[in-house]
Amino acid sequence: MAAFSSDQILGDIVTIDPATTRILSRFGIDFCCHGQRSLAQACAADGVDPQEVVAALNAAEPGGPADWADYDDVALIAHIVSTHHRFLWDEFPRLAELVDKVARVHGPNHAELVRVRDVFHQLRAGMEPHLRTEETLLFPEISLHAGRPDRALPEQMHAQLAENQQEHDRAGHLLAELRDLTDGYRVPQDACASYTAMLAGLADLESDIHLHVHKENNVLFPRVLAAAGQTA
Repeated sequence: MAAFSSDQILGDIVTIDPATTRILSRFGIDFCCHGQRSLAQACAADGVDPQEVVAALNAAEPGGPADWADYDDVALIAHIVSTHHRFLWDEFPRLAELVDKVARVHGPNHAELVRVRDVFHQLRAGMEPHLRTEETLLFPEISLHAGRPDRALPEQMHAQLAENQQEHDRAGHLLAELRDLTDGYRVPQDACASYTAMLAGLADLESDIHLHVHKENNVLFPRVLAAAGQTA
């Protein structure tokens, strides 16, 4: 695999090797909602040394290209729904119970847990309708237009794509707040099993949503627009 460099686009880096998401997340680099920036631009915006990030990317054990990178639009949609949507439909109820319980039991000693609970429920309240809209409206419309190059997208569909990406941005901001509130999901010394499980679940939730959004914002949606001869 070719070495990574600071002039590569973030979305391309993640598509080449999804294992890089862990490194980018460790440096606090947003590769999903703002994945069309170069690594150098992202590092400059976040005050991170790009050479340090490049060194970490190139030192990591390569995971290889993702199978989904070669899927056509219809297959990629099916993959997103069966992988990421299914994960969220299952995880949101499970995590909601943990977040509520941990805030109730440990909130007196960890005041930030009340805010963790509130932010999590904001995230869920925004994402579940978002998933339904994708599954019932947006994705079926994209599938109908698949394989029709140079055919302009209906104005309503173009607006739906823009709104969808705005909702991704809101989810990204809430995930960033959860990471800050939990000090990067660090387990405190007085954490019980439920507290530990909550933090692990939130970390997995962040990782999955980031990759989920990357596949839509940086792969599927640009491809749909390009096929219709349009841009975002």
